[in-house]
Amino acid sequence: MEYHQDRFDDFSLLIFDNNKLLAVFPANMSNDVVYSHQGLTYGGLIFKRDLDTNQKDEICAEVIHYLKTQKVKSLIVKPLPEFYNSKTEEVSNFWQSHSNVIKQHLILAIDYNSDFKIHKTKLKRFNKLKSNGFIIKENPEELRVFWNEILVNRLNDKHNAKPVHSLTEIEYLNSKFKQEIRQYNIYRDDEVLAGITIFKKGDVVKSQYGMASTIGEKLNALDILFVYLIYLFQDEGLNYFSMGTVNDNSERGYSEGMLKQKQELGCRIFTQDIWKIDIND
Repeated sequence: MEYHQDRFDDFSLLIFDNNKLLAVFPANMSNDVVYSHQGLTYGGLIFKRDLDTNQKDEICAEVIHYLKTQKVKSLIVKPLPEFYNSKTEEVSNFWQSHSNVIKQHLILAIDYNSDFKIHKTKLKRFNKLKSNGFIIKENPEELRVFWNEILVNRLNDKHNAKPVHSLTEIEYLNSKFKQEIRQYNIYRDDEVLAGITIFKKGDVVKSQYGMASTIGEKLNALDILFVYLIYLFQDEGLNYFSMGTVNDNSERGYSEGMLKQKQELGCRIFTQDIWKIDIND
């Protein structure tokens, strides 16, 4: 997380038993509130393998005690979605029983072990991949093409926003995690039309960024690329393809358009509760 350390007041913790490291807690602090790190999409306490439930609860209780000594008002925890199923990052019953749910994220993901279905319209578009002259490329150099030619400009034009990662940051991450961060771009006549940035963790992949150019939108290039990747990762034997959250700031709390798009790609809804634990009222 060092690449964006300047954005957060770090409050990460290491939990030891004598000299044995039992758990780590990536975290930051803002206005007397500690967050399971806001620079990470998911996360909480990460435990040493083979700890039992009682040991994990004891560690959580010790973290709460320490936060009290630091005059922390509250703790915000965002546990991993259930489909990550990591033995080192299981949710502690202690924290869950001492918290209130303050928000719920809707996360759309394909379960490859289920009978998922892709909408016929999207399949029809995908079937034109070769006949319409589309070409898909995957390599680290495609990150620069995607950031410079599509992502930054389109996010600014459509949402007046910037990517969470700068090009320098995503290239740095890719240099550290070459197999876990991949960039796929789709072209026609040597023009890049759309791209998807993939983060891989174990048997789960997540589309971190996905965007099409103006011409790419008219050609439904992003749909074609998504369907291509859905089949690719299924063939690789993965269990889940996460397409991220559909939550927004609307009155409903989520984007109907994004929800429909991801469900038509075969996703189903998973929920992620965000917890708040009061420390010092």
